[in-house]
Amino acid sequence: MAKTTHLAPYDVHPSVAYVQAILANFKTKTGHTLEEWVTLLRREQPADPKGWLKARGLGTNQAGFVLQRAGAAPGHAFDDSPEGYLAAAPGYVDTQYGGKKALLRPLFEQIVAHARGLGSDVKICPCETIVPFYRNHVFAEVKPFASRLDLGLALGDPAEVKDPGGRLKDTGGFAKKDRITHKLELASEADLKAALPWLKRAYEQDGA
Repeated sequence: MAKTTHLAPYDVHPSVAYVQAILANFKTKTGHTLEEWVTLLRREQPADPKGWLKARGLGTNQAGFVLQRAGAAPGHAFDDSPEGYLAAAPGYVDTQYGGKKALLRPLFEQIVAHARGLGSDVKICPCETIVPFYRNHVFAEVKPFASRLDLGLALGDPAEVKDPGGRLKDTGGFAKKDRITHKLELASEADLKAALPWLKRAYEQDGA
């Protein structure tokens, strides 16, 4: 398949839409908007802010968002708007590939380019410590280490995945019902070349 042109470097993480739906329904679900709850919390200043909110009917996620906005808990770009997430995403990648890991940045960028080339429905959505690739679900993710990248792949039951080269490692994810079930350790372009058929397979298996 020919590579596709992608105008933005990264894509909105699926979690953003989930969070935005919760925020949009705050008043309907809890009787107050998020901002109103923040005002109430700051006015009351309870000894146990989370317990105080939950005693008034807020769920765990709802209470967490109020605490974040009130400055009582750390925030995250996923709790922001799509624009906020996209503004933060490049910083996640820059942090992951800072210092000595900067030498791995070109290899990471090559993986991203190959993933983009699999289809126009590929989404690259950085988190703070990894960069997941989505189609309908996560089908791959990249995590940097001191001298290599781990390319995690959603390939399904290890009993049905045969690797004659013996480089594909079982992460134990299938037994734990995680999406990522295998990984490859990449330290060179040669490693990446060998990994590309597995990346394509993970992408294609997520097409259903």
